[in-house]
Amino acid sequence: MQRNVGGLDRIVRAVLGSWVLAVAVAALVAGRRATAAVLAVGAAGLLFNATVRFCGGNYLLGIDTTDDGSCSRE
Repeated sequence: MQRNVGGLDRIVRAVLGSWVLAVAVAALVAGRRATAAVLAVGAAGLLFNATVRFCGGNYLLGIDTTDDGSCSRE
């Protein structure tokens, strides 16, 4: 997997993923298990993208937000 997530995009994914995870925990505490599960999956996806710096959606759309732009779709 070539990196295609970087810079501001990576920061936004990390912050949004953390926020969604906090909302998932709040939903779990409130007894809304289905909502908590869906939010936890979304948070895991965002945090995974921010950590490994790869996004399948970006790859399919040919988007590269890395700073140097050296990752190209081949």
